[in-house]
Amino acid sequence: MPFGSFLKKQFIDVIHWTEEGPGVLMERFPMQDMEIQNGASLTVRESQMALFVNEGKAADAFGPGLYKLTTNTLPLLTNLKNWDKLFQSPFKSDLYFFSTRLQTNQRWGTQQPITIRDKEFGAVRLRGFGVYSYRLTNPLAFHQNVAGTQSQYEVSQLEPQLRNAVITSFTTAFAKAQVPFLDMAANQGELAKLIAAEVAPQFAQYGLELASFTVENLSLPDELQKRLDERISMNMVGDMRQYAAFQAAQSIPIAAANEGGLAGMGVGLGAGVGIGGLMADAMRGAMQPPAAPVAPAAAAAPGDALAAPVAGASKFCIHCGKPIAAVAKFCSECGGAQG
Repeated sequence: MPFGSFLKKQFIDVIHWTEEGPGVLMERFPMQDMEIQNGASLTVRESQMALFVNEGKAADAFGPGLYKLTTNTLPLLTNLKNWDKLFQSPFKSDLYFFSTRLQTNQRWGTQQPITIRDKEFGAVRLRGFGVYSYRLTNPLAFHQNVAGTQSQYEVSQLEPQLRNAVITSFTTAFAKAQVPFLDMAANQGELAKLIAAEVAPQFAQYGLELASFTVENLSLPDELQKRLDERISMNMVGDMRQYAAFQAAQSIPIAAANEGGLAGMGVGLGAGVGIGGLMADAMRGAMQPPAAPVAPAAAAAPGDALAAPVAGASKFCIHCGKPIAAVAKFCSECGGAQG
């Protein structure tokens, strides 16, 4: 190198790096037309690491601390370089800084439902999403397998690759869990642990450490969710006869208040009494054991207007509407005389 050209170059005696913004994983220190002076200071802050690379081959790595750069503090780089050239600075290699802080709130999710074999439903199409966090722990592996010689590498560039790794592990972990979908909501924590165990080795190949992993939600596609809701509703209804009687009783106030709906209040009340009897019969049939069969009474003689009521027959109280024995003169519920 001519002496004049050497004088035009700038010498670096203090080296440090601060992130320009969030999401930067690696940045190459700018060294165009500059050479690192022998004995320069290298400052590596907490949550950072530095790596010297000579002609594409990684040499010395530094963790947090303050270093004086000499041939003694760069043993690997010293063996790679020839320092006997006049006016040549011994430190012309590329220098990369890496951010090792925790990268939080990284979201994962299934863009399309994935088909999974379920113990209860058979094959189901499942969706899921959640969050995870990681940090860069191995600059050499990250440089060799991910970033290469780029001047800067950001979290957003790596996110698609990590998301695909998570989805692949999600499918594998769910198959290994052997837990039905209906029970998975109560076991999301265990599922997250299984997924994390599958994901961690893949992250390690990129020089990353998986710090946390959570499953926030598991769901079915809309059409399958509708069928599941129908099944749950049928299980909740139970006895259809009792449910129909309950629904009928709920409609009595609406029918009575609508003059045209049941041809006026009188018809509404009449229908209400009939529906009330249906509901009472349904409840009595559900709550009481079946009565012993009763022999039919003899038919009343023709013209006998005051024939005795048939034994075991019932009627409704004219005051409260409760079912009572046909021969009762007073209501057993409200005590009202039956006329």
